Parts: sequence; structure tokens; C-alpha cells
Amino acid sequence: MKALIKVGYGCNDHCSFCHTLDVRHIDGEAREIHQKIDRAKALGHSMVVLSGGEPTIRPELLAWADHVVALDMDFGLVTNGRMLSYPEFTDALLERRLRYVYLSLHGGTAKVHDLMVRSEAFEETYGALRVLSGRGLDLTANCVVTRHNVEHLRGLVDAVLPYEDLSLNFSMVEPKGGGDALFEHLMPRITLAAERIREAIEYGDARVRDSGATGPRFGHGAIPLCLMPGLTDRYGDLKTHRFASMTEIGEADFYPVDDRNKVQPEEKCRGCSLSGPCPGLYRGYVEVFGVAELAPVFDRPRSNSFNYVFEAQVAQVPRVPGSADSACPLYADGITPWDRGRHLFVEHEGRIGRYVARTRDFSDEEILSLKHDLGQVYVDVSRKPAPDDFARDLVHLVRSSRCDPCTVRQECTGMFTPLMEDVFTRDDARVREILGELTGAVLDLGCGDGPYEEVLESLAVANTITYLGVEPDRERVLELRARWPWATIEEGRAEELDDRHRGRFDHVLVLRSWNHFADPARAIDQITRCLVPGGTLTIVDNVAFGLARGARLTRRAEGSASSFEHYRNDRAGEAHRVASDGALSLIERRDVGPATSNQWLLRYRLPPASAGGTRDSSPAAGLD
Repeated sequence: MKALIKVGYGCNDHCSFCHTLDVRHIDGEAREIHQKIDRAKALGHSMVVLSGGEPTIRPELLAWADHVVALDMDFGLVTNGRMLSYPEFTDALLERRLRYVYLSLHGGTAKVHDLMVRSEAFEETYGALRVLSGRGLDLTANCVVTRHNVEHLRGLVDAVLPYEDLSLNFSMVEPKGGGDALFEHLMPRITLAAERIREAIEYGDARVRDSGATGPRFGHGAIPLCLMPGLTDRYGDLKTHRFASMTEIGEADFYPVDDRNKVQPEEKCRGCSLSGPCPGLYRGYVEVFGVAELAPVFDRPRSNSFNYVFEAQVAQVPRVPGSADSACPLYADGITPWDRGRHLFVEHEGRIGRYVARTRDFSDEEILSLKHDLGQVYVDVSRKPAPDDFARDLVHLVRSSRCDPCTVRQECTGMFTPLMEDVFTRDDARVREILGELTGAVLDLGCGDGPYEEVLESLAVANTITYLGVEPDRERVLELRARWPWATIEEGRAEELDDRHRGRFDHVLVLRSWNHFADPARAIDQITRCLVPGGTLTIVDNVAFGLARGARLTRRAEGSASSFEHYRNDRAGEAHRVASDGALSLIERRDVGPATSNQWLLRYRLPPASAGGTRDSSPAAGLD
């Protein structure tokens, strides 16, 4: 895991898009950088990466590298590469465990690159690739895409083809610093940039494939994934490069890396299948151009859980004399390096474990809300790749009572402790109570898992209900037909119920299948048509959740053959917005919160028919 330390903002290039245009006169003191290297070691990082400005022009660079090595960490640079074109200098850094270089290269010719950086720099920057390649480094060249080079990306691909160990990344210019001051001059439309980047990546892939070489590799950054079809797995940023935290000049401590300068606009992106890994769009771009260019995707499945992977055991702070509890080790050591959503500290029987979620299946905002707003974090005690009996397999984690009076509670990642209560069985009791009271004709949509088999079977055998289950998976349909002689099972989708089912059912059930619907609005329309006047709809489903696991179990789980089946991870409120947009009236709602399991419940009723309307709703009616 990498720690990024800014050493100052002075630079020997003058890039028009420079993030730090307004602070180029500021450089950090050598002592500050040394202290932050010490802090990176204390935080458990395995590599220190220096950035700027331009770190290689600082005379203290070799001394800083020596300090990193003395602490048994690897060394890295974010650089324009000009100084690395000198072999002796690079050799000296390699002797000091230089393992990672992220180099800025914005064109395949001096004309393009030098225009971008406003310096005669191409020969040195491109020359650095010749010196660095083949040295066993993790080597990336990053090209910032502006209006000046957007039509010249293939030329850069051609220029880097000789370097098989290189990764070339194309990233959208950020409206910050120079990118903000010169926005109109620099900013291409996002659709044009995405199209040209896709063309360059596909062109590079073809050239590498035709040559029989193993590389270079090509990727992209800061482009919404909906605009990069077929290339969503090529996305790269600080997190994919395993940066855990960073610190700017003058900051007292490290902070987690984040994407707060980007946004996924609610009016376009809510429910998009790519919203988890997608970086979104720069806020500054949205303010000028809006969101019309985005093309969200709604027909791809996504995960409904993510892993918090064990990182380290944290030493407990000694008890304070006369105190009934220990002082908080998080507060004592400093809360800012830890991501409020992605880091998880679990205290149990005097020990504290630190976990981290590096998943890209969920965005930072989703993880933060699931952890703190909804409290849906669990320890997986099952040792299974995929827990299938939550009541037995999962232990609910809740915020420690020691956090209650803390003045930094809302800024801190928090301390969590196990709740020794079966919240799943407790919350599911209400669902079983509802099902046990059903009478008449019942339609169960997405019944394949049969989670309430014993309740429904007893009602059907007693002739209290007649039961029709509809399931899209043919293998499950055949299995249920053999297992449930008391039921009628059809193959089909909720969105495609036919006229045979119109106005026939007293109750419709959607039991943990709502988030499997490809088109919930259409499903609700079909369900409403199937209900008799006064009939009910019961929807039960789960929000996503985080699982605290050891590294070995995480590898097993992420390497298993289980596939994504959910199209969304709707909460009760999101489902209600869809279900209530019509004739149905809400009669019961149970939301998810820190004191509950991850299961929510919604119940609706179709208004009764006008006076004089009659219908036979006896158990035998409606199902031939």
C-alpha cells in the first residue's frame, strides 16, 4: 500500500492544466517530508511515493529516498520524468528501492507534448522511458487529454509501442488550477474525449496483438464508464494503483484518497449498473456543460455485498487510571488517515482489528452510507465463499458505545463491536406473520429460492391459499415443480405477465426478488393489473452489506464461481418511489437502520372496487 507525499509545488514544466497553478511558489521543508515519511511507516504503508510539483528537482530527493529505505519501505515517484532521463541519477534511485514511477507524457512528438507542458521537455520526458523500461519497475505514463492533444492520441500510442512493460493511461483534464482558469481553452467535450480515448486504446491493442508483443497496456481515467463501453475494466486511478492515503504541504497528517471532485448526477446516474466502479464526471464540467452526454446503463447485474479485508491488529491504548474504559486508540493516534467508509475497526475482547474495503463494485458514497447511515456491516463467521444462512453465518457489527459522547464522531471512521443478537430472524418474523395471514389466490414473483416454503406449503395444503409461483430461471422452475406438489410453478418474468393473470390475485408477493427485476416500474404495472380490488402487494428485499473477513477467505470468496444476480441494491425508499407511482396505497413500511438487519419491507393495497362490484376471491378462484 502506497502513501503519497507532496513535497512542494515548484516544477520545471509549465503545464497549462497544472492542478497547483496558484501555489507553485510553495515548497515543503525537508524536515516536514522526513516526518511524514516516518508517519507513513507508522501507518503501515509499504511504499512512499513523492509527488509535487516536481519532486526530482528537489536537492533533498536522495536523502528522502535513503530515509524511506532505512524504514524498510519501497520508494516511488510521480514525475514529469525529465531528470530520470539521466541514467546515473536513475541508477542512484534504483539503488534506493525505486519501484514505482508514474510519468506524465502528453504527446508522441515534441510538437504536441511541449505545447501541453509549455516547455522544451519532450526529449527528456520521452527519453526517461528508454532509461526506465526493462528495470523491473511498475511503470505508468499518464496523458492528460485536453483540446490541444485530443486528436493526437494515436501518435502517442505509436511512440510508446517499443516499451512492453509500460502502462499508458489517458485521463480527462481536471477543472482545477490551470484546468479551471483556462477551462474554455482546455476542456474538450466529454463525449469527444471518450471517443478518441476509446479509439486510441483499441488501436493500441490491435498494434500490440499484431506484433505478438506482450505490451504496452492501455487504460483510461476520469471518464464516466458509460462512455467507455467494452473498456470499463481498463479504468485506473489512485485507488487502483493502491494508494491508501496522501498529504499535501502544510497538512498535519495523511488523508484518504478520494473522488470528491467528481459527481454521479442523481438525475442521470441513479440506478446505473456501472455506478459502483464509475468515477463519475468532474463537478466543474457538470456546472458548465450539464449531464446530457451521459448514457447510463441499467441492464447489467451487480454485486450486493463487498468485503472488508483484515489488514492488521491494532494495539489497545492502556487503560486510563481511574477510568472504566480505555482511551480510544483511534482518537489518540489521529483519525484523519482512515477512510470513514472504507476502513473498519472492530473491537472484541480487548483486541482491535483493522479492515479495509478496496472494492470497486461500490462507490465511496455507497460504502459510507451503508456503514454509517444503515449500519449494515457484519463479521462473516461462516468460512463459506458466499454466506447462505445469514442468521448463522453473520454477526452484526454496531458502533461502539465509546463513540457516543465523542466530539469527532461524525468525522471518524468509528469503532465497531459485535452485537450478539440474531437480527435476521428477529426482523424476518414480521414477514412470516404476514404470510401466515394470507388467504385466497397468491402470486409469488421470483420464487426460485423458496425462502418461506414451510409457511406457504402449510397454507396451500390446508386450502387456505392457492399458489402460483413465477420464476425466470428454468432449472429452478423444474426443481420447484418436483419439490412442491402443492404449488403451480410457471417460467416467466414479472415484467412480462400475460393477460391470463389479469385481476386474478388477492395477494402478490415479491420476496427478495425486487432487486432482481430488470425493470421494476414495468413489473409494478403488471402486478397492479394482476391484483383484485382490495388486493395486497408485499415486497421484501435487502440492501447491500459489508463483510469483515480474513484475507484467505476473501480470496476464496472473490475467486468463487458465484455470479452477480442483482440489478440494483434498492432501499425501501427507492423501491417505494417506483411502487407508489400509480394506484397502490402504502399500508406498511419497515426501513433498514443500524439496529436492524439488512432486510426492508413494503406493503401496498389496491383500492377496493366501487360499490356494486363483486368478485369471487375464494381460495379456489382464479387458478385453473
